[in-house]
Amino acid sequence: MTQLERYLAEEIAEDHVDGIITRREAMRRLAMLGVGATTATAMITAEAQARDHGKNKGDHGRGHGHEHGDGKVTAWAPVATTPITFPGPGGATLMGAWAQSARPKVKGGVLVIHENRGLTDHIRNVAGRFAANGFSALALDLLSEEGGTTAVGDDAAVMAKLSEISAGNPARFDNDMKAAVTEIAQRVGRGVPLCAIGFCFGGGMIWRLLDADERRLSAAAPFYGPFPTGGDLRGIKARVLGVYAGLDDRVNATREAARAALEAAHVDYELLTFSEAQHAFFNDTNGAPRFNPPAAQEAWRRANDWFARGDDHR
Repeated sequence: MTQLERYLAEEIAEDHVDGIITRREAMRRLAMLGVGATTATAMITAEAQARDHGKNKGDHGRGHGHEHGDGKVTAWAPVATTPITFPGPGGATLMGAWAQSARPKVKGGVLVIHENRGLTDHIRNVAGRFAANGFSALALDLLSEEGGTTAVGDDAAVMAKLSEISAGNPARFDNDMKAAVTEIAQRVGRGVPLCAIGFCFGGGMIWRLLDADERRLSAAAPFYGPFPTGGDLRGIKARVLGVYAGLDDRVNATREAARAALEAAHVDYELLTFSEAQHAFFNDTNGAPRFNPPAAQEAWRRANDWFARGDDHR
C-alpha cells in the first residue's frame, strides 16, 4: 500500500471514529479500497486509540481582534463559481470551478485542491470566498479524466478511485495541477502572483506539487496534508504556510520531514498548528466535533494574509 493509499484508508477510519459514517459503512469503503477486514478493524482501533490519547493534549489558542473600518459600507459574499474545462496533459480535458475576482484588480490567482470527496460545493465555496477577497481562484477536479467527481459516484466511489490513481499513476495528479496553474496564469495575466491551497488529501497534493518542482507559485498553503516520503523542495520559489491540527497525530507525523525539506529549500515558511483542532477542522460541512469555527476563521485569515504578501506591487 502506497503512502497515498494508506492515507485515504486512514481517512475513512477517522471518519468513523468522528461519527461521520457508521462502522459498517467504514468497513464497506475500506473494502472498496482493497483493505481486508482484519486490517480495516486494526485501522479503526488504532484511530480510536489515537483520538483518546489526543484528547489529553493541547493548549489554548488565541483569537484576533477587529480593526475599525474607514467609514465605507461594504457587502461581502462568496462569488459564484462557473464550471470550466481547459486543456490537460496528453490531450486530456480537465474540469474545474472558476471564481473571478470581484474586485477590479486581481491580488493573485489561487489553485484550490479538494479533499478526498472530490470537487464538492464546499470546495467551490472556498474558491468563491477567495474571489470575494480579491483573488481569482480555480478549484480543480482531480477526477476530470473520469468525467468529474459527480460522474464517479458517491463518497465511497470517489475515495476508491482516488486511491486507485494514487497506486497506479500518482504523477497524473502532479501534471493535472501544473496544467491548472497554466490555466490560472493565462486567465489572470502576466505579473500576477500565483498561489495554491489544498485540504486533507488536497493538502498532500499541494506538497506533491511543490515536490514536482512547480516553480511558478509565489505562495502555497497545504492544510493538514501528509508530506510525501522523500519529498525534496529544493528549487521551489513559493513561501509555504503549512497548517496543522494539534489533535491530528497521523498527519503531524510527517511535519518534521516537511520542516526539514523547507529548511533545505531555503524558502520563507511557517508551520502553524492549531493545538485544540482536529483533522479537517476547516470544513464547515463536517459539523462537530471536527469543524472548529475559531480555528477555521483564524486559518482562513492567515492563508489570505500569506497569499497577499506577494501583492506588494499593487
